[in-house]
Amino acid sequence: MRFVFKTSYNQDIQLFKHEGYWWSYGILFVVVATAPLYLGDFEIAELSQAMSFAVAGLGLMLLVGFTGQVSLGHAAFFGIGAYAQAWLLSVLPISFLVAMPIAAAMTGIIGLLLAIPLLRMTGIYLAIGTLALSIVLEQILKNWKSVTGGFDGKAVEPASIMGYQFNPDSWDFYYVSLAILILVLVICANLLRSPTGRAMVAVRDSEISARSMGVNVARTRITAFAISTAITGLGGALFAHKLQYLAPDGFNLIISITFLLMIVVGGLGSLQGAVLGALVVTLIPQAITVAKDYLPDAIAHQPGLEPGIFGLILVVFILYEPLGIYGRWRKLKLFFDIFPIYRKATFKRQKVFLKTERMR
Repeated sequence: MRFVFKTSYNQDIQLFKHEGYWWSYGILFVVVATAPLYLGDFEIAELSQAMSFAVAGLGLMLLVGFTGQVSLGHAAFFGIGAYAQAWLLSVLPISFLVAMPIAAAMTGIIGLLLAIPLLRMTGIYLAIGTLALSIVLEQILKNWKSVTGGFDGKAVEPASIMGYQFNPDSWDFYYVSLAILILVLVICANLLRSPTGRAMVAVRDSEISARSMGVNVARTRITAFAISTAITGLGGALFAHKLQYLAPDGFNLIISITFLLMIVVGGLGSLQGAVLGALVVTLIPQAITVAKDYLPDAIAHQPGLEPGIFGLILVVFILYEPLGIYGRWRKLKLFFDIFPIYRKATFKRQKVFLKTERMR
């Protein structure tokens, strides 16, 4: 079992808790960075898509996993980021790497303006409000033909730097996606170590306790929503180059449910969970496609099979593995750390005695 002897307050806010993380994540980085050497073009293309989903998932994780505000409308902001990227490249002679942070900022500003009325609601009412927002913005994407192209869709300028054009299904775009994902992970990790990130976690755990400690709950929730939508918009901008052609029906309610499934399956309250969930969500459609060859025709050709399986997986994880895949990994690590004195009740939520905790 590893014990970390802390001798300064700075150790509480370090990016990695101890040297073991540098080794483990270093080995993981080497494996991921060398993936094009031993994987085919199809697998690399799927991983690139998973990375764009992971970036969007990190945005949603900041809101749901670290601030405790449920959103069913992040597909709309994913679409706003994608269309903003396509529009910027069509009207301005700038690089796609310059357009992406601008598209993210535009999405964040829209999210900030919408957060002011939306975050007057909490719980299920906030989820319904964001769901309605997603439907409204989907209709805007369909009907604002001068910007989005309407039902005809909108082509996205190829990602290129100094004349070199990236192939969205090849290794070069894979490395662009990997670099952006790592950058967003570092930004999110540093944000959570800052006073703003700690205030977000405090609001998630108990708004009453956070208020009593001087945290401005309303401002924290609005800030979290704006940052969350900006990062989700960045994921949408990256996804736009992966698709190369945008259509409004590609950013519907199913995508919002997919994002929610992604962070719940990966593990709420952990940045690693967003990445793991993105990998699972990307692999599930491929697994369903393979399974259809072995299923009876009445089941294989059933309409809504994929969304139904997504919903079933979400329910199963909520009931039986609420900490997600990363939570299960933490349990396994703890089991081997303290074996043979491991207790089954270690991760169970104990009886709450604080009145503020009972009001959650």
